[in-house]
Amino acid sequence: MDRYEQVIELAKRRGFLWNSFELYGGAAGFYDYGPLGCTLKRRIEQIWRELYVIHEGFMEIETPTVGIEDVFVASGHVGGFSDPLCECQECEEAFRADHLVDKIVEVADALSNEELDRLIEENDIGCPECGGKLGKAYEFNLMFKTNIGPGTGRQGYMRPETAQGMFINFQRLSRYYRDKLPFGATQIGKSYRNEISPRQGVIRLREFTQAEAEIFTHPKEKGHPNFERFAEVTLNLYSDEAQEKGAIEQMTVKEAVENNMIAHEFLAYHIALTNHFLQRVGIAADKLRFRQHQKDEMAHYAIDCWDAEILTDRFGWIEVVGIADRTDFDLKAHAKTSGTELEIHIEYEEPKMVEQFVVKPDMGELGPLFKGKAKAVADALKELSEDELSKDEIKVTVNGEEFTVPSEIISYAQETVKVSGEKIVPHVIEPSYGIDRILYCTMEHAFDEEKVEAEGDEEEEERMVLRFRNEVAPVQVAILPLLTRDELIEPAKAIAQKLRERGLLVAYDDSRAIGRRYRRNDEIGTPYSITIDYDTLEDNSVTIRDRDTMKQVRASVEGIEDSIYDLVYGKLNLENAGVSI
Repeated sequence: MDRYEQVIELAKRRGFLWNSFELYGGAAGFYDYGPLGCTLKRRIEQIWRELYVIHEGFMEIETPTVGIEDVFVASGHVGGFSDPLCECQECEEAFRADHLVDKIVEVADALSNEELDRLIEENDIGCPECGGKLGKAYEFNLMFKTNIGPGTGRQGYMRPETAQGMFINFQRLSRYYRDKLPFGATQIGKSYRNEISPRQGVIRLREFTQAEAEIFTHPKEKGHPNFERFAEVTLNLYSDEAQEKGAIEQMTVKEAVENNMIAHEFLAYHIALTNHFLQRVGIAADKLRFRQHQKDEMAHYAIDCWDAEILTDRFGWIEVVGIADRTDFDLKAHAKTSGTELEIHIEYEEPKMVEQFVVKPDMGELGPLFKGKAKAVADALKELSEDELSKDEIKVTVNGEEFTVPSEIISYAQETVKVSGEKIVPHVIEPSYGIDRILYCTMEHAFDEEKVEAEGDEEEEERMVLRFRNEVAPVQVAILPLLTRDELIEPAKAIAQKLRERGLLVAYDDSRAIGRRYRRNDEIGTPYSITIDYDTLEDNSVTIRDRDTMKQVRASVEGIEDSIYDLVYGKLNLENAGVSI
């Protein structure tokens, strides 16, 4: 049994993750979160909110998980959101063609279908299920299609990412932030991708949770005001050049910008913020790297793009976060499709005298000619070049309708004008987090097995433990009466209530022997256990046990809620919480 199987077996047994629809035989690509998994997930999300919403000031919005077709036409998902699929000609199973060759080439998802076909043939790769011959690779769109409304309705799709809802709310967001750049919006929610062959558990799901920030910046001002916060932090960087050498480079954030490895300070800051978040939720620093997209996989519109990758036992390095400078691609795409300007007016510190090409349609003539559409026609004319305006017949298109405008009612010239500002289309910095993958990696990196002496016994036994960081542990403290006797249960429940009122997540457990209960809480990652025994009735003290060291101290019940709270959040260590026993 490898580490992945051990973690998933524990996750299913202890209520972290369950196969969806298990009663009916299940379906690949879907998982349920049990009581502990749901709590662990919420704790990870809450830390993300603390960093992005509270500290960075990027307010959260919530948009529908179903989108109309126009949105995804503009974003490019309808025309280009696909993966290469190939099918077995014998058993008819479907597979991602790039996954079949990912052990042969490092970046298989950058290959064309023709290159994938060639590699499959040259390496004699057959069907992973039956060994049969594979057909040619072709593109399969990953969006779930639906109809909005009765009958055929309006074409819609389940969103494949949360980002588009933030782009199409750009105008309202810019007004909310009083048109002051940079500003950002965040969203945590479900996304849907009809994966071809989701055979990697929670690593590849058809319904999954994303946490994304869209940060709108000035195209020419990409220094970060708080850059010094992370300037001296060392990152594991797997740059385009480093990938050619096959070696990860360690470098400070400041050095990476100075060496032009990372495009600019703003992007570097958010790579470092991602590094900070992932380590805070429990990802091991030596199993975390940032891989730069190579030239042949970089999106044509992106200035720079890096993936946070985590090393796992079974799957190797997996991408969990993408951090990209997407330039103005998204806003311009939605502006073009919607016919609405998605710009922001930037005020100059002092007005400037500038040369401008000015178009002056005669509104007195346009009004009678085009009636209610006259202003839209005039706006379209102002976007034309001098060459287009010098033609005998001038044509403009407004909302898909073409209009011909007589040239004699339009004048134009170069003029020196005084301007107080300019309209710009902001660039977008996008950190996009896959919460489900991060949760699995948090569990794998926390998982440990060791031989220990059985507590209360001389014999050794195998101890399985999840060494979660305290602030992400789904249960923070377990209350354990030594025996199921009323005289112990009553004070135990009173202590549990005090801890809950202090804001701690408490589990009460009086089932079976105390050693078994310790092991059970070790397995679910509970940092501290409190045992109530007959000495408690005599001197009003309890035993506090530490999950990682298994050390115990005796402490007074008086103020126990404050002591445990401080232990959980790192303000107190065990030795100072009571008397060692």
